[in-house]
Amino acid sequence: MTDRVHFSNDASGGAAPGWEAGLAEALGVPPQPASLFLEALTHPSYPAEAPPPKPAHNQRLEFLGDAVIGLVAAHMVWSRFPDRPEGHLARMRAALVNSAALAGVARRLGLGRWIRMSRGEELSGSRDRDSTLCDALEAVVGAVYAAYGFERARALVERLLAPAAERLAEDEAPAFAPKTVLQELLQQESREVPEYVVVEREGPPHAPVFTVAVRWRGEELGRGRGTTKKAAEQAAAADALARRRSSKASLQSDDPA
Repeated sequence: MTDRVHFSNDASGGAAPGWEAGLAEALGVPPQPASLFLEALTHPSYPAEAPPPKPAHNQRLEFLGDAVIGLVAAHMVWSRFPDRPEGHLARMRAALVNSAALAGVARRLGLGRWIRMSRGEELSGSRDRDSTLCDALEAVVGAVYAAYGFERARALVERLLAPAAERLAEDEAPAFAPKTVLQELLQQESREVPEYVVVEREGPPHAPVFTVAVRWRGEELGRGRGTTKKAAEQAAAADALARRRSSKASLQSDDPA
């Protein structure tokens, strides 16, 4: 049984009953003004199906929250790892705030149940999509910042990111794994995250070998093989990084300057 809420276009604005109490418990702050937090929970698809006056969707608040989360995450790794150089800190920050990581935080809060979206998006599975959840979390943080100021928003973000930050302190390897490094590089160009697809499985059931392709914006960036899907994904990311380095070196060697 799923924990989904289906919103309706009614006089209450399509909000799920009890959403304010639920969100207050999840965030630790009252979601007031309610209109601001309801905006944070409104997917861009929802206004098209809502009756006039059309509600605002959450992309403006997402923009604001993205900046707040990025700043707080940067300060967290800077203060926790005083001996680490800038490049390492950048990778650690990326491990905390990439779309998949923030979507995981949103799932932990149960944020998806309160998002208002069109029926088409609902049917397509958007409610549990990383991009949807990440945007909603960033928008909610933006609403907390707009309503309560930076200190309350900072405290919230630090609490939400603390488990992942502790894992970095215990074991930094995940922050420097090829998948993390590749995602950090790609997100300098676009918020779209790479996709890992199993293209081949060989060997007997007890000892399979997977071939995984990493794709981004419609282009295959690399392939890798491994005895587990995770290992094959890391190998594919490493191949993509190697190809990028090779391409960059080739361009530099061709530069007459």
